[in-house]
Amino acid sequence: MHRSSFTPVFAGLQLGLHVLVVALTGVVVIRAVIDASTLTRYIIALSVIFASVYLFGVYKRLKGRSAYWWLVALTVVWMVLMGLSADAAYLVFGLFFLYIHLLRRPWSLAAVVGATAVAVTATALHSGWTVAGAVGPILGATVAVAIGLGYQALYREAAERGRLIDELVNTREELAATSRDAGKFAERERLAAEIHDTVAQGLSSIQMLLHAAERTDPESPAVRQISLAREAAADSLAETRQLIAELTPAVLDGQSLADALSRICERAYSSNLQAHAVIEGEAAALPMPLEATLVRIAQGAVANVLRHSESTRMAVTLTYSEDTVSLDIVDNGIGFDVAVLERGPAESFGLNAIRRRVQLQGGTFDIESEPGHTAATVTFPLQSGEE
Repeated sequence: MHRSSFTPVFAGLQLGLHVLVVALTGVVVIRAVIDASTLTRYIIALSVIFASVYLFGVYKRLKGRSAYWWLVALTVVWMVLMGLSADAAYLVFGLFFLYIHLLRRPWSLAAVVGATAVAVTATALHSGWTVAGAVGPILGATVAVAIGLGYQALYREAAERGRLIDELVNTREELAATSRDAGKFAERERLAAEIHDTVAQGLSSIQMLLHAAERTDPESPAVRQISLAREAAADSLAETRQLIAELTPAVLDGQSLADALSRICERAYSSNLQAHAVIEGEAAALPMPLEATLVRIAQGAVANVLRHSESTRMAVTLTYSEDTVSLDIVDNGIGFDVAVLERGPAESFGLNAIRRRVQLQGGTFDIESEPGHTAATVTFPLQSGEE
């Protein structure tokens, strides 16, 4: 959580409470030494025990049930000390703050009232009933409750302000990430257009010129070299167009993700392969990078099916759920050994490319295969608000 500007204030209040308790304990010890009675050594011993128990809890930063038992121990030691010395009534002021801080209302207020009653009664038994003996603890309890409640209100306000600052920081980071993504995809579009207008067009022109040269003099001794050059230019043009396709965002031709998947299946459909796209769940608007990844994965997976599976049926299923989106590509082909994924791109470039795409988008990739059934599944989490 964002560090609140109130943190030094809270630290100062806590330190002030610790100093107050130790100082009041010192006052009790000094008063006992000055009075020099037969109970002096017991009062000093109990005062040292009280201070030690208090500092132990402060050092350990006790919480929960341990803090409650620590508070009970402090209260018991204070009550015994109160029975020996009326000066121990000073220590109740520190206990008031602990009750308010560690106990829930109304138990904290009940503990304050009870401790006040004990302090007033014990003081009266030691020194007789006086107005000062009653007003002192009562006034101290009132001040402690007011300060304690004010401290809690200040803490709640600081926590709420810290939460709002955290939300603001997170929102700013999300906006910055969105801006970076938008810039990245704009640059990719620009680069794709530049490659198309320069390299791809140049290769296309070279291919056409070489083809014209072949037809001009089919009997020339250089026809074989010209043909090889034309084929090399064609191969380079195909690779360049594939690179352009990779750089182009997934929302192709302004169509939706479902339309893009349907078009992929339509292109794969033939008399030997029945390919269908299925959409399950309530369609949700996805970020552009995620849509791009899903389309590219579908293209790569379908291409693998066409080249290697020898299947007759294939289904591409896009599933929307509350917090995830999944893409399943299932076919009834001959299957393969999924261990090839661990042998590197040399043996399974297409599947490793899919896995890399999934990892870059923070998703998961699972695949299972046996003769007659192969299923590849990619799943991506959806951030709240993307729906």
